[in-house]
Amino acid sequence: MLHMSDTPWLTSYPPDVDWRAPITPRPMHTILEEAAKAFPNRPALEFLGRRTSYHQLAVLVNRVAAGFRKLGVKPGVKVGLLLPNCPQFVIAYYAALKAGGTVVNFSPLYSLPELEHQAKDSGTEILVTLNLNALYPKALVLLEAGILRHLVVSTLPEALPFPKSLLFPLCKKKEIARVAWDERHIRWASLVRCVEMAAGEVPVIRPEKDIALLQYTGGTTGTPKAAALTHANIYANVMQCGLWFPDALAGREKLLGVLPFFHVFAMTVAMNFGLLKGAEIILHLRFDLVDLLKDIHRKKPTLMPGVPTMFTAINHHPQLARYNLSSLKFCISGGAALPVEVKQNFEKLTGCTLIEGYGLTETSPVVCVNPLKGANKAGSIGLPLPQTIVKIEDMENRGSFLPPGGRGELCVGGPQVMQGYWNKPEETVQVIGADGLLRTGDVATMDNDGYVYIVDRLKEMIAAGGFKIYPRHVEEVIYQHEAVKEAAVIGVPDTYRGEAVKAFVVLKEGCALTEAGLKEFLKEHLGKHEIPRMVEFRESLPKTMVGKICKKDLKG
Repeated sequence: MLHMSDTPWLTSYPPDVDWRAPITPRPMHTILEEAAKAFPNRPALEFLGRRTSYHQLAVLVNRVAAGFRKLGVKPGVKVGLLLPNCPQFVIAYYAALKAGGTVVNFSPLYSLPELEHQAKDSGTEILVTLNLNALYPKALVLLEAGILRHLVVSTLPEALPFPKSLLFPLCKKKEIARVAWDERHIRWASLVRCVEMAAGEVPVIRPEKDIALLQYTGGTTGTPKAAALTHANIYANVMQCGLWFPDALAGREKLLGVLPFFHVFAMTVAMNFGLLKGAEIILHLRFDLVDLLKDIHRKKPTLMPGVPTMFTAINHHPQLARYNLSSLKFCISGGAALPVEVKQNFEKLTGCTLIEGYGLTETSPVVCVNPLKGANKAGSIGLPLPQTIVKIEDMENRGSFLPPGGRGELCVGGPQVMQGYWNKPEETVQVIGADGLLRTGDVATMDNDGYVYIVDRLKEMIAAGGFKIYPRHVEEVIYQHEAVKEAAVIGVPDTYRGEAVKAFVVLKEGCALTEAGLKEFLKEHLGKHEIPRMVEFRESLPKTMVGKICKKDLKG
């Protein structure tokens, strides 16, 4: 029995959201099936001008699922997706799950060694990809090495409208790979032509036991590990998002799918949430600022998940006034900390509400989000989603939890928390305690209203001369300088202090700032020990596959 002291956020909960709302575990493919019944003629996907209705999408998923079954997909068989955002990704994802398989997401940006490690570690047997030079040659190496059993190859023209489907092979000839067709290669078109499975042929899914997804962590420390997420984990998180956003009207929204679906944030908040709501998902192969602004202007999306660097780029586009962004109802920022200045500037420039959320690969991923109704506290990751427990553990006295105002490690419990790390029981025990709570590795605090604030990553915290310095706090202050566009703070070795604070800064176009000038500004807002000893100005900062600043690369 939970007491109010365990759930301080309930006093701040939106009036139209029930934290105790029951969530019944179900197989993931039921989300699409129910949307297809409710909105059969509504567009589900829009890709470079071609629309696929919910009925058409459900039929394609059923056919490809039947094709996967013929290839031997069943519970326990891993189906990898090496794809950008395109209709084939959505179809293959749901088809693999309906066939009883486990999806393994591969980033198209992975190097060959990274792909080899992930394919071997996960036991991926079948990989779906495109006949593009950026993807196919790497996939072929895995096939020829005997790591894969089959390689399913599709083409972009198969998803394009006429006449783009005819022009693409001519205009993009240099980007198209020559496929070494043999019995191990499977044409995507052959799967699409399969006869749909009868109801009795669909395998029985045990939502709380069967693993739907092996999602690899970002690998900021050591070798990436795969979070084993069950159907129940992912389904619960999609339903939690559905409960949290009742203003997202079923069958009436348009959602921008610009973040890569192979990343867990976009998979849940863009693809799966979009289908849950019967939204039209506008697919983008990659993030291109001008293409994004044009699509908002012309296609009038209402919802847009993004990462902070995306909103920063919009804020600083020199011709932003040319584009009408008024169709956007609200945007959700995740994947990294959202600087207060970025949030405030975006809302001022666009008139759209930008809310920050928080999650991890291990939690399918969403844990907390700021409410649309009620206080949207800048700098906070918001309130726990329905059925989600958040506690702050005392880092000096493990097993003891702190009251509001205390600073410690953020711990999470709920139906979205992973089963564990794939084939890594020791690592699983290290993060999921006997109490069932996931230790996130993030330092956080909770206010009296139940709003959670991330102070920093435990592993990023800087220990300088006996002081604990939190890079996120220093970054927030740097962003307050009017000349700063982007900033990142890390700890670097220092023979005297152990570690020293170093800042990397990108300036706004046309602005000038010196190291001395920045330090003088910071004196008014930071303690002497927090002021960066070194400042490096750069034209740009390295980004991860989803567009957040990559501190691992800065540390070199």
